[in-house]
Amino acid sequence: MEREIIGMFMAHLRKQGDLPLGDDAGAIRIGREWLVATNDMLVRKTDVPDIMTPEQVGFKAVTMNVSDVAAMGAKPIGFLFSLGVPSDVDRDYLEGIARGIGRALEFYDVPVLSADTNEADDLIIDGIALGRTERLLTRSGAKPGDLVCITGDVGRALAGLLVWMNGVETSARVRRALYEKLLEPRARVDEGVEISSIATAAIDVSDGLSKELHIIAETSGVGMEIRGEDIPIVDEVREAARALGISPLEIALASGEEFELVFTLPEEKLHECRADCHVIGRVTEGRGVYITSQGKRLKMPLLGWEHFSAVRSGRYRQLFR
Repeated sequence: MEREIIGMFMAHLRKQGDLPLGDDAGAIRIGREWLVATNDMLVRKTDVPDIMTPEQVGFKAVTMNVSDVAAMGAKPIGFLFSLGVPSDVDRDYLEGIARGIGRALEFYDVPVLSADTNEADDLIIDGIALGRTERLLTRSGAKPGDLVCITGDVGRALAGLLVWMNGVETSARVRRALYEKLLEPRARVDEGVEISSIATAAIDVSDGLSKELHIIAETSGVGMEIRGEDIPIVDEVREAARALGISPLEIALASGEEFELVFTLPEEKLHECRADCHVIGRVTEGRGVYITSQGKRLKMPLLGWEHFSAVRSGRYRQLFR
């Protein structure tokens, strides 16, 4: 349903910026630079697990917006937000959100430029982040022969959510590693700026690695060959996956709100990349995203988050067995 709603509005929004809608953020040219702008909404019902503190909620509202700017290769320069407040939220909870937003602004070194508040049926933080860059990264620039790379590691956010939802017993070490990504994710701002001069396409992992790879491939008009063994998955995700009875690879492919950056770049540019990243595959001619795991080459399933659809852990159990 989310795609249908977006398509319906796009049919009427014909006057757009210098970069048409469809990327992590929009952009307009100002002189020799691009002004990048994005907005992303956090809603308590769908985006906030009960174990998340109000400070973590506020921090995440900034992170999810700043991450979109980073995926465009831009340095964040400002943050704006509107706050929808239901009658059942107490003052202490709201103050915790304020502390979290303030802490995130300090962490990312971004000033707040404007804010608004109103009554709402659910707690809503609708954020806007602005950024600037001389070279804009989009989702549609991948070329055959490019390497496919990802920063950091993936899988901890979903693994942590599934462990919590299912009451799975884990060690404190495992729980701490998973909850770090689930409750306190960080945007890859420095890495976005670092790759802006060498990458050909980029996107942040907000809806799931599988979904983001499909988006880059489709918008660039290319195919991809991904090596499952090269996708960075930490030991704590593998331990949680065993306890859950789910493949760790499927968790890594489906895990959303990781806020890592997936990007493509020419192989000869790899030595120039100073970002903490892993090569996980290659861009190819043709269409479709394929993954090789344990000697088997499969068409990569489209896993990940989409609003207005339920996510069930059971749907991932048979794909990579």
